[in-house]
Amino acid sequence: MKVRFWGVRGSLPTPLTPEQIQSKIMAVIQRIKVEDLESVESRARFVSTLPDWIYGTTGGNTSCIEVKTDKTEIILDAGTGIRVLGKSKNLPKNNHYHLIFSHFHWDHVQGLPFFDPAYNPASIFDVYSAHENTETYLREQMKTPYYPVPFDAFTKNFTFHKLQPDKEFFIDDIKVNLSPMSHPGVSYSYSFEHEGKKFVYATDVELKLQDYSNIQNGEKVFRNADCIVLDSQYTVEEAYRKENWGHSAFCYAIDFAVHWNIKKLYLFHHEPTYDDKKINSILQAARWYAQYIDHSEIEINIAKEDQEIEI
Repeated sequence: MKVRFWGVRGSLPTPLTPEQIQSKIMAVIQRIKVEDLESVESRARFVSTLPDWIYGTTGGNTSCIEVKTDKTEIILDAGTGIRVLGKSKNLPKNNHYHLIFSHFHWDHVQGLPFFDPAYNPASIFDVYSAHENTETYLREQMKTPYYPVPFDAFTKNFTFHKLQPDKEFFIDDIKVNLSPMSHPGVSYSYSFEHEGKKFVYATDVELKLQDYSNIQNGEKVFRNADCIVLDSQYTVEEAYRKENWGHSAFCYAIDFAVHWNIKKLYLFHHEPTYDDKKINSILQAARWYAQYIDHSEIEINIAKEDQEIEI
């Protein structure tokens, strides 16, 4: 399986501000030396030494992840990142999309009206959710006065599937399990198993230590996964201040991954008020925390837009 991040922010889209761009430029100027400007090679060498938070960006689009095998296209949530996915040059040749929703808060559905393939009459969509009224929710956001183009402008090839949390199902040869999580209105986490590998998508969850062993279907969804993308929107201090908002601190995400013996963790659903430098500092703190609890073997990364990983 290949997994690509198209949207990694939580709550609402977060474009870079002029001040943040200026801060990056100033950080470069402070680091550069005369000898770094002498040749094309020296300039390239200098750029290669810049920290990720200066040279690139985590991204500002809301939740959307693509899971692909040789014959299957699965899209996880339809935040604003799905708009960018729709303009990709590597869309499925058979025009068949499997779209899975964790829940229906705005940051997970607001990109669907801007997904170009949905307007192609030849496109085929299988839509999956454990919530009731999926079609109604998607139609409502495209009604006047919220949006000028109705849902009926989409391809007619939409099929909606109501999922049961305790029943696994298959999308082609990919086995899928799901579990309800602690989040206002309930968000569902999903595992995807293919050719002996397991990937888990666990956005929008408020983790608490006492809940780790009481998660419905937790053994099937989380145990021994190769990789998990997990809500880690807050620092610990902010998680305390925003209790019951439905999101987790990065250290809780690490504890959770260790509890279920998961090998790789991608911190996800980044707080919209955090800039690239802040998110990079959270990554460093997360890695230090893993060493502190004597689990330095777990691989911890930041989910970034347009990043592709192989499971």
